[in-house]
Amino acid sequence: MQTSPLILTTLAGLSTGVGGALAVVCKPTERLLAASAGFAGGVMLTASLADLLPEALHFYGGYLPPLACGGAVVTLLALGMVTAGLLGNLLPQESELADRFGKSQDPTRAAAMRTALVTGLALLLHNFPEGVLTFFAGTADPSLGLRTAAAIALHNIPEGLAVAVPFAYATRSRAAGVLAALVSGLAEPLGAVLAWLFLRRLFTPGFLNGTVVLAAGIMVWVSFAQLLPDALAPHHRTAGILGAAAGTLLMLLGIAALP
Repeated sequence: MQTSPLILTTLAGLSTGVGGALAVVCKPTERLLAASAGFAGGVMLTASLADLLPEALHFYGGYLPPLACGGAVVTLLALGMVTAGLLGNLLPQESELADRFGKSQDPTRAAAMRTALVTGLALLLHNFPEGVLTFFAGTADPSLGLRTAAAIALHNIPEGLAVAVPFAYATRSRAAGVLAALVSGLAEPLGAVLAWLFLRRLFTPGFLNGTVVLAAGIMVWVSFAQLLPDALAPHHRTAGILGAAAGTLLMLLGIAALP
């Protein structure tokens, strides 16, 4: 019995909730927050540099000479970074969030909420093309769609954890952390539905690969500009480093196990 491509895409997206549920197990603390930021940075950098970019280089290398191929991918990656920087400026700054929480309360809550918003936005933008890829893979070949959904689901579990922990810390609600992780994953079935209804003529292999590289640029920028600086803050530097190492190793394992 074949599984509907939309069901596969939805299950892959909702696997972020599995990662979010892990936030319920442990009470959010500053140490866990640093480890989570490092973990998310390690996951995003590894997914971008070891998975998304090599695939794009391989694809464009079939149509362009090496230097032009590299130039195209680097340009798209840079555009993703610029997009992330611009979108980051549209989000509330830590001072604005601190005013909302109240200056007399824990000042790290504002920083955690800022990290959660930036991370969640990056993963929303990353999950959108993933949903499109899963849907069209399942439509073209059910077995390929199943493998693609399994690989993306495995990748989404640590991503859900990376979103849930800072949300849970900032809101003091573990349920809010799980919900935030689920919402970030819903971009995948949403992307699939919108693509099928309105945009399917645009989604050529070249366009999809370009979108993936843009998403990789967004994740690289968020890792360098927000997550890793948070993880390497002096108070819990060791936890942040260990989190980054764990995120890197886990994502590499996922890439190797389900290419």
